[in-house]
Formats: sequence, structure tokens, C-alpha cells
Amino acid sequence: MAIIVNLDVMMAKRKMSLNELSEKVDITLSNLSILKTGKAKAIRFSTLESICKALDCQPGDILEFRDDDGT
Repeated sequence: MAIIVNLDVMMAKRKMSLNELSEKVDITLSNLSILKTGKAKAIRFSTLESICKALDCQPGDILEFRDDDGT
């Protein structure tokens, strides 16, 4: 089972660069990159809220659950 991070998809839909999102959310580029690549082990709700505000989306647009069988 896995949580998939679709941050890059939402950034592309909003035509927003990693640098721009980093500035709007006040997160370092390295931490945002770790989240974007799916290597993060956790995310604070406050961070998720800030990202959702900056990208005008819902948490479910960014985070997705996939079971072991790929569903």
C-alpha cells in the first residue's frame, strides 16, 4: 500500500514552478522537492493547507492512496 503524491500534476495544471510554489508556501526548495518526488515520510496539515491554498485545490488532488495491487 502506498500514498502517491501528485504535487507535480497540480503544479503543471496551475502552471506553477517549484520556485514559485516554494515562495508562496514558504517551504525550502529541498523540502518541497522531497515532497514532490514522493520521498517524504510525513506532511504537516498546516503545510498541506498552505499548498492547497497556493494551488487552489483539495488535499485529495495532491495525495492519492493506491493499494498493493495498483488500485
